[in-house]
Amino acid sequence: MQSLGLNCHKKPSYQFRNLKPFSNKYHRRKNLKLYTQTYVPELHQSLATPTAEIDGFPVRPGLFDVFGAMMLPVGVNFTVQTHYGTSCTLLLFHRNAAEPYARLPFPEAYKIGDVYSMIVFGLDIEEFEYAYQIDGPYDPKNGLTFDPDAILLDPYARSVAGHRVWGNKKIDGYHARVVRDVFDWGVMPQSSRTMSDLIIYELHVRGFTYHPSSNVNHRGTFAGLKEKIPYLKELGINAVELMPIFEFDETMNSREVDGKNLLDYWGYNTVGFFAPNIRYNSSEEYNQEGRELKELIKALHDNGIEVILDVVFNHTAEGNEQGPTFCFKGFDNKVYYMLTPDGHYYNFSGCGNTLNCNNPIVRLLILECLRYWAVSYRIDGFRFDLASILGRHEDGSPLNNPPLLELLATDPVLRNVKLIAEAWDAGGLYQVGRFPASKRWAEWNGRYRDSLRAYLKGDYWHSWDAAQSITGSGDIYGGHYSDNNSNYAGYNSCVNFLTCHDGFTLYDLYSYNEKHNEANGWRNTDGSDDNRSWNCGHEGDSTDPDVLSLRFRMMRNACAILMCSRGTPMFLAGDEFANTQYGNNNAYCQDNEISWLDWGLLEKNRELFEFFKFMIAYRHKHPIIRKKLPDAVCGMEPLRTHDINSEKTDIPRDTKTIAVSFAGYNPETGKDDLVYVALNTYWENVCIKVPFLGHRQAWYLSVNTWGDGQNRYFYPEGEEVRIDHEFIMPPRSVAVFTGREVQA
Repeated sequence: MQSLGLNCHKKPSYQFRNLKPFSNKYHRRKNLKLYTQTYVPELHQSLATPTAEIDGFPVRPGLFDVFGAMMLPVGVNFTVQTHYGTSCTLLLFHRNAAEPYARLPFPEAYKIGDVYSMIVFGLDIEEFEYAYQIDGPYDPKNGLTFDPDAILLDPYARSVAGHRVWGNKKIDGYHARVVRDVFDWGVMPQSSRTMSDLIIYELHVRGFTYHPSSNVNHRGTFAGLKEKIPYLKELGINAVELMPIFEFDETMNSREVDGKNLLDYWGYNTVGFFAPNIRYNSSEEYNQEGRELKELIKALHDNGIEVILDVVFNHTAEGNEQGPTFCFKGFDNKVYYMLTPDGHYYNFSGCGNTLNCNNPIVRLLILECLRYWAVSYRIDGFRFDLASILGRHEDGSPLNNPPLLELLATDPVLRNVKLIAEAWDAGGLYQVGRFPASKRWAEWNGRYRDSLRAYLKGDYWHSWDAAQSITGSGDIYGGHYSDNNSNYAGYNSCVNFLTCHDGFTLYDLYSYNEKHNEANGWRNTDGSDDNRSWNCGHEGDSTDPDVLSLRFRMMRNACAILMCSRGTPMFLAGDEFANTQYGNNNAYCQDNEISWLDWGLLEKNRELFEFFKFMIAYRHKHPIIRKKLPDAVCGMEPLRTHDINSEKTDIPRDTKTIAVSFAGYNPETGKDDLVYVALNTYWENVCIKVPFLGHRQAWYLSVNTWGDGQNRYFYPEGEEVRIDHEFIMPPRSVAVFTGREVQA
């Protein structure tokens, strides 16, 4: 065999190159000098020499415990697994080619258990793409659907090749690329924030900046989002939740409706779990895919903003029996998907198939995926779409102690990563407040959304649920008054929201009584009918000043209550300046002005933006809203609910006015932290009685969503109005009072 110039007898060496001292403010040892280091190990001698040749390529058995394709000094290691398959072939393609230039069958000697692994020597990762073919039995009634001619994407692919331009339909099969990860994160400690300290801002990477009014240089991309970081800092949020950024094919179910091309815009049909969507890049990144995303994440972290990914492990883009075979169906259909006894696909996702999450092989893939994103991309948290599916058995039945959820909750690498469940699925399983492993997992609090939407618009029979929701949903998360999560999980397990990508925007919530999804092409039958919205007297856009005044007051009410509720607040990007989707509450296919944020509304609705800024800052300033503090010196109870009279704690079920008091001693300021929030949903004035604080302290009006007649809706410290005993709340308004020592 031709020599490859490898010295197999040289001992491994460890070289540290380009040593540069730097200061580290996070390090506790003041006299310790640290250095940036480049670690360059040499390949172990037992793997440095090929043992055979296949189709002219020098090869040898590879690293069986490293799935995917990994660059080595001598070539590339390829490792895959199939349980029911009988043979595996590696396909090598020239860049962007449809036909392979090499087919390398794995010898049986290159297989341990169900795992095939092979090192192919001399490959230049910049010159090829790869895929697989798996042979095996074809017996659909028993879930076996092997096709030896199908070109299959590596389930562990770090980059998906070929589909480069947004909206251009992919013709050929999926190929993967080998990624060279040389990104330097520097010294970046993992965030120590708890869930309760977050304010989450949900956004779509493309829609956030694609509208021309965004005024960024790289519209609709990771780089475009990076340009908006100064805006995010000004707003005051400290976490972004990115809608799916894993590789997906937006053209997979494309169709034309009324002359418009509708795409799978949201991206909830995953093609590759380990690969970022390359169409969110502003430039080509051959073999360094992920660099632009990492630059975005690092910049967000440098500015104190965490990154949470919306992940979809409940189904894939392969669909049901009529769907394509490009990955999991071809590797092991029976392993990766939940199948009925006759081989059909269970559809608890509503998207054609359901991932078999509690199969040990699938559990391993999900764990490895999340570890990869947490380590290689420094992701701070994951929100799991239709997470109840993650707790189903392979026959679809709910498990009492799902092994996947326990695995993720206890994994040491994911120990400080936020795990957030959308605690329901399309099969009717609803687990809000009782999601398994709830003391480790947070949940989207659907009860908060439903009860507060209803109560804010005047459905006063929801008053009890609304009061419970504002105070942290203690009735469903285990009691109000416990510290350290020993009993009450709500401080870090309750994500409160009124809007998200799925449903009305905040502006539309108070502009439409009914959904208007006609542009989706399904005759307005798609999307939820239970919106609990109110058009304030006119359906859709209006120029009536009274209607507009009411709408903006209702939006201020929603913002004030969300930011003054115990639990983690989350809101949809654009709500802070009244972005609209024109009544569409299911804009999953609208890659156009319906979904893109119109940044021109920021200046038009600057007052609303400033109100959001104030409420976010107010929440940051008052930790008593977020968590229990030591008992207040003034003697107020830590948490109480009231109606119009603060001396009574019994709330009538049909009360039109509710109030909540938060009280505790803040060791950081050495003072009591006292907040009183009142919500009047009645259409007339209501007189409320505020709690008595003694003679040395008083309540000061910090927020009044009705306003003072001069377009002032909030008052910085020192400018508030003192309230001694009573306050007249105008119709449909929210007031927030801050208790402090009497000002001279």
